[in-house]
Amino acid sequence: MRERRSMKAKLIEGEGPLSRVPPFVVFLLVAAIFVVGILVGGGIGALLLGLLAAGVAVLLAVTWQVLSPSERAGRVFILAVLAVVAVSVLLTK
Repeated sequence: MRERRSMKAKLIEGEGPLSRVPPFVVFLLVAAIFVVGILVGGGIGALLLGLLAAGVAVLLAVTWQVLSPSERAGRVFILAVLAVVAVSVLLTK
């Protein structure tokens, strides 16, 4: 069984700028973008949610090889839900 990652561990190995970002800060940033996208609504809200979905898609593509099949399925599901929410925000206002 795989061990759980530490909440203080680096998100990405290496020395790049993202390697020094604490996971909790990333969570707060993603949550804030999601909430603002929902509250603003319309085209701007859908754009924010679309940018968030694009970021999730890029991270999924980059980490695909190291993810287990269940982790892949979970992340693809989250990406699909985010895309559906973005489209619904665009169509409701």
